[in-house]
Amino acid sequence: MAESKGVLLAKSVQKHAGRAKEKILQNLGKVDRTADDIFDEHLTNFNRQQLNANRLQKEFNNYIRCIRAVQTASKTLMDAICDVYENQWSGAEVLRAQVSAIEVLWQDFSHKLGDQVLIPLNTYTAQFPEMKKKIEKRNRKLIDYDSQRHSFQNLQSNTAKRKDDVKVTKGREQLEEARRTYELLNSELHDELPALHDSRILFLVTNLQTLFASEQVFHNETNKVYAELEAIVDKLATDSQRGSYTLKKANVNSTPSSPQQPAIKGMVNSTATISNNSYPNTTITNGSANANSPSSPASVGAEGEEAAESARESPPSPTLSVDKKKPETEEPSYQNTEAVRAAIEDVEANLANANVSDATVTEDKSAKVKSAAVTTDAADAIETVNGNVEKVKDEAAAASSAADQTATDLPPGTLYRVKATYRYIKEDQDELSFEVGDIIRVVEYDDPEDQEEGWLMGMKENSTEKGLFPANFTRPL
Repeated sequence: MAESKGVLLAKSVQKHAGRAKEKILQNLGKVDRTADDIFDEHLTNFNRQQLNANRLQKEFNNYIRCIRAVQTASKTLMDAICDVYENQWSGAEVLRAQVSAIEVLWQDFSHKLGDQVLIPLNTYTAQFPEMKKKIEKRNRKLIDYDSQRHSFQNLQSNTAKRKDDVKVTKGREQLEEARRTYELLNSELHDELPALHDSRILFLVTNLQTLFASEQVFHNETNKVYAELEAIVDKLATDSQRGSYTLKKANVNSTPSSPQQPAIKGMVNSTATISNNSYPNTTITNGSANANSPSSPASVGAEGEEAAESARESPPSPTLSVDKKKPETEEPSYQNTEAVRAAIEDVEANLANANVSDATVTEDKSAKVKSAAVTTDAADAIETVNGNVEKVKDEAAAASSAADQTATDLPPGTLYRVKATYRYIKEDQDELSFEVGDIIRVVEYDDPEDQEEGWLMGMKENSTEKGLFPANFTRPL
């Protein structure tokens, strides 16, 4: 076994050495070579055809990879569009159906390109390596044939001097065998190479028709789908212009964080409230002062006194909204002294009319007891009303003096002072936070157009902190 392998190896080495020697001699021009112009032309066509097929295969593989990448990108994009497109919008279900149709079209297109275009192209290009091996084998057999031919020619020239028929016969046999092997392969290639070269047209026609038809079907179908998607979006645009999906702005008042918010207007106008509520049901008819009961002038004073006391003692009712929309300038309490004076004058006029009415009632009554009772009741009413008037006058004087004193003690630019009755934490940067009992100096707005109803601009006492604050969280000093 080892000897047979050694023999085969020796023959292989000898054969390669003989071919190398023959190539060198042919390249040096020492010996001639067998030429076949027709085969050389077929070989040129084969090499060009193989180069084109390999390039087409390479580029189409890259195209398939790009198609699949675009398919993936299209799927993710359409998924994102479906997520963005809200369910209550018009055409939401139709849009999702069209997106699914696009995904199916991409899958069919990619599958058709892979099965009907790429696989035939791979089969076509697979012919070239096999054919090239056959051509290389033919070239080796041609070298062997030329080598045997040259050896036989040398043998013939040598045997002319000394006749050796055995070597000549053996050389002739080897030459014939080499020629038969070469001519057999050469003949096959002369038939196969032209056929392979001519097959390129049929292959390209079939392959490119499938490619272009698949592209046409895909793009036509996707064109229809995208037209539907465009129509859906156009309808959404029309509905949006009509205001179908526009959020209605609700007029909601902002609410400060405190659970209870006293009304600042009730505190500011407390003096006016006292004067108006002292005699809520008093009317002047034919020169007489009448209460709920025409024959009870004393009840006017009693009810007026109770109303005044309840107005002074009851705290201001809390309010649960602070409107920051309409600018309005709140008046401090000391500015309502004119209203108090007007109320005093009205009360004095009522007292005068009451005296006249009492005299008239006394003359009309025939019973002296009833007249005395009426006179006594009128006197009590007068005394009570006079007491209320005195109280109102005292309060008005105190308010006027406090207002005058406050106005004279205010720093420059300060309108008046207020005291915090509730804690407030600012919700915006331009607001002012304060605790219960803090003194705040009310100042004018930097820009009068920024004034907001129910809000004041102020600066905390002994501090440079300045900002807006709700007026109903404070009371004027």
